[in-house]
Amino acid sequence: MTDEKLDQILKQALAPEISDREIRVYGRRKSKMKKFGKIEKAAVVAVAVVGIGGLGYFNPALSAKIPLIGRVFEKVEDTIIYSGDYTGKETVLTNENYVGNLDTLDYSVSDKGIILTASEVYCDGYSIFLTVNIEAEEADFTHIPEHYTSMNVTDNQTAAGFYIGGTWSVDGNSLEQFENTFEGKVIDSHTFVGILKMDLAEKLVGKGELNLNVNGLGYDDDRMLDSQEISASHWTDGNWNIVIPFETNETDVKTVEIDEKKGNITLDNIVISPYQVIVHVTTPGKQRELTDDRREKLLSKDPDMTDAEMLELLGWSYEPCQTICFNQDGEMLYSDMEMAGRAGFAVQGKEIKTLYIFIFENLNDWVQMENEGINSSVADKAVIAKEIHIE
Repeated sequence: MTDEKLDQILKQALAPEISDREIRVYGRRKSKMKKFGKIEKAAVVAVAVVGIGGLGYFNPALSAKIPLIGRVFEKVEDTIIYSGDYTGKETVLTNENYVGNLDTLDYSVSDKGIILTASEVYCDGYSIFLTVNIEAEEADFTHIPEHYTSMNVTDNQTAAGFYIGGTWSVDGNSLEQFENTFEGKVIDSHTFVGILKMDLAEKLVGKGELNLNVNGLGYDDDRMLDSQEISASHWTDGNWNIVIPFETNETDVKTVEIDEKKGNITLDNIVISPYQVIVHVTTPGKQRELTDDRREKLLSKDPDMTDAEMLELLGWSYEPCQTICFNQDGEMLYSDMEMAGRAGFAVQGKEIKTLYIFIFENLNDWVQMENEGINSSVADKAVIAKEIHIE
């Protein structure tokens, strides 16, 4: 079962005993624990899903006459986790006219009855945000469940999730796996639009070339919630490969150097872009077993590999810590996936004048502070607690 359904399942099963916020906190807590392998399976006693009837789906026969490709950011920018106004910051790759004809076929590919079209791209130097349009005549996307994407349920900010498999790379560097899902909106039964967010291993300046190698696409179906495993219940294997040029847009992107070390953790710097806050942290290394697979990779290593890749192949990994972030108003920023060396947070239109960063080694302390907020009783247990003023 996907994490994006869990808050809805709990809402049905436990309401009104617990609040909407508590349900969402549990869902995010489960997600965070799952990423670190610290949670076991739990039995589910009820099922529910956010209704999607209010989105106003178009008649498929009419949707082709409404220009969509080239304007996907506009359609989804208010609902996704990394929400915000993308107007003027993106590069439009593909446009369509009022009858649905594309102005270029360079960024559109079809296989197994599914057309994948890259619409727009934005890069802040640390992540690539790519909008895509997915069309499938044999599909019925109107039953894709939605999930909350805001810290506050009252915002009524929800998005649909779509599964993607395959790899991506930039400028011929090492291949990266796609995240499990990406977010967007169902336009009609045959059309889905969304944003792929890809985090770069190193800061990129100037121009680049993104290679997409998609080998599978799928989605959940709210009519199959009774089945034991509905993740990507509609899945199609295929090949959708596109090469996309892009250029870093450093407008409104700021970096604050910190270089503060406490114990074995160093807070290196904070990056603030229009849509995300990134906390860069150096954590202790941990020796890993040199398996036959790693040994084989070492023997055939690429001379252009980065230091991080070399360390990984040599059997070393950096352990992630638990980071939480608030702004000057005490608003907690939405915490996305945290990996070794980098914690990402969605700005979601919040004003960022001052940031309060708390870095924990203990996951339970992180969970407690997420529940209690900036004045949590565990604040003094943070290895690093830093107040950062943004000019």
